[in-house]
Amino acid sequence: MNSIAMNGMVPAVNVAALKDTTLLNMGIFALFVLVTMVIVFRASRNNKTAADYYAAGRSFTGSQNGTAIAGDYLSAASFLGITGAIAINGYDGFLYSIGFLVAWLVALLLVAELLRNTGKFTMADVLSFRLRQRPVRIAAALSTLAVCFFYLLAQMAGAGSLISLLLGISDWGGQALVIIVVGALMIMYVLIGGMKGTTWVQIIKAILLIVGAGVMTLWVLSIYGFNLSNLLGSAAEAANNPNVLNPGLQYGKSDTSKLDFMSLGLALVLGTAALPHVLMRFYTVPTAKEARKSVVWSIWLIGLFYLFTLVLGYGAAALVGAETIKSAPGGVNSAAPLLAFHLGGPLLLGFISAVAFATILAVVAGLTITAAASFAHDIYANVISKGKTKPDAEVKVARRTVVVIGVLAILGGIFANGQNVAFLVALAFAVAASANLPTIVYSLFWRRFTTQGAVWSMYGGLGAAIVLIAFSPVVSGAKTSMIQGANFAFFPLSNPGIVSIPLAFFLGWLGTVLDKRREDAAKQAEMEVRSLTGIGAEKAVDH
Repeated sequence: MNSIAMNGMVPAVNVAALKDTTLLNMGIFALFVLVTMVIVFRASRNNKTAADYYAAGRSFTGSQNGTAIAGDYLSAASFLGITGAIAINGYDGFLYSIGFLVAWLVALLLVAELLRNTGKFTMADVLSFRLRQRPVRIAAALSTLAVCFFYLLAQMAGAGSLISLLLGISDWGGQALVIIVVGALMIMYVLIGGMKGTTWVQIIKAILLIVGAGVMTLWVLSIYGFNLSNLLGSAAEAANNPNVLNPGLQYGKSDTSKLDFMSLGLALVLGTAALPHVLMRFYTVPTAKEARKSVVWSIWLIGLFYLFTLVLGYGAAALVGAETIKSAPGGVNSAAPLLAFHLGGPLLLGFISAVAFATILAVVAGLTITAAASFAHDIYANVISKGKTKPDAEVKVARRTVVVIGVLAILGGIFANGQNVAFLVALAFAVAASANLPTIVYSLFWRRFTTQGAVWSMYGGLGAAIVLIAFSPVVSGAKTSMIQGANFAFFPLSNPGIVSIPLAFFLGWLGTVLDKRREDAAKQAEMEVRSLTGIGAEKAVDH
C-alpha cells in the first residue's frame, strides 16, 4: 500500500462492497444505542425539577462540560461535511475547520462567563434581565427555534447521507425511512434523559469521535511515513490538480465567490458565540469559573479534531479519490466512511459509521432540548403563564415540544437530504450570528441598549438571514440547489452573513437611539455587576 500511495495512484474503492458490511455496521450502531440508552435511563432518575431537566442540575465539572461541548459542537458537519469538503476542494474546504475553531475565541472572550453569571436556563434569560420580558422573550425564542431548525436540517441530512452509503440506499423512500428512525431515537433520548442524559451521550460521543478520527489520522500519516508533504503531494497528484493545495478552488473563481467566502467566514466566526444549544451548555456547570474552564477544555479538544480533518480530508483525496467520493451514495459526505473502509475494511467502517451516527444523535438531542426549553421556559412559562407556572408543568410542556420539534426536524431533513452538511450548518451559524449575537453583545456591554433595539435587531437579523437564504442559490437557480429546476434567486451569495449580521447590529443601534423609553437603570447596574463579578448569580439561578 505504501508504494501505491507514494506514487500517487488511487486504488479503487469498491463502493458496492460496502453492502456486505451492513450487518456489522448496524450491529455496532445498535450496541452504541443500547449502551447510551441505559445511561440515559439512569440519568433520568434525577430529573425532578426544571433545573434538572434543562441544566442537568448544574452538576457537571468544567472538564466534563467541555467534553460535552465538544460533543455538541463536533457535529456531522465537522466529521462528514468538512472531511468531504477538504477531499474535494482542498485548501478551501479546510477554511471551514479554521472558521469553526477561531469562533471559540469569540465565545470564550465575549460570552461564556458573562452568560453563566447572568442567565438561568436560556439565552432569553440574559436578554430579558434588564429589558421588558414579553417582547424580548418572544423574539429570542423565535430566533432560537429558527437556528435549531437549520442546524437540525444539517444533522438529518448527514444521517441520510451516511445510511445511503452504508446500505447502498439511493431511493428517496429508503433515505426518508432512515431519517425517520434517527428522529425517533432523538426524541426518545430527550424525552427520557433531559439535559443530563443528553450530556452523557455527548461526552461518550466526543471521546469516540476524537479517538476514531485520531486512529484514522495516524493510520493515514503512517502510510506516508508521517510526512505531511508526501500526503499533500499525493492528494494533488491523485486529483491531477495542484490547485487543491492552494486557495481559490471553491471560492476564488469570481468576485462573487470571494465575497461569498468572506460572508461564510463572518458567519462561522461570529455564529458560535450565539448558537443557542452551545450557550445553554454554560448553565450545566455550578460556577462561572467552571463555565470558563469548560470553554478552554473544549477549545483543546475541538482544535485537535480539526487538525485531524486536514489529514483525513487529504487522505481521502489521495487514497479514495475525489471522483469515487462524488459518485458514491451520500456524495461529498461519504469521504470519511470511504476512507475508513479503505484503511481498515468492514470493522473500521463499522466503528466510524457508529461514531458518525452517535455524532448525529448527540447533536440533534442537544438541539432539540434547547429548542424545547426555549419554548417551554420563555414562551409558555414567562409569556403565556406570566411566571406563575409550576416547574413540573413547564417540564411537561417541554416534553411535548420535543415531539413537535422532532417531527418538524424529520420532515425538514427529508427535504434537505443530499445537501453538503457543512454548508447547511454554515447557514445555521449565519442565522445565529444575525439574530442573536448583536443583541447579546449590546445587552452585555451597552448600558443604553433598550427593548426596542433588541426586538429590531433580532427580528431584523432573523428576517434578513432567512429571506436572503430563501432567495439565494442554496434554494434555487443552481445545480446543487434544494429545489431543482426552479430559479427565483436574486441574492447571488450562498451565505447571507455579510449582509444580515451588519444589518442586525445597525438595527439594534437604530432602534435604541430612536427609542424614547429608557430601561430600569438599577437593573442595568445589577446586570453589569453580576455579569462581570458573579455576585448574586448562584442564588439567582437556583431559586
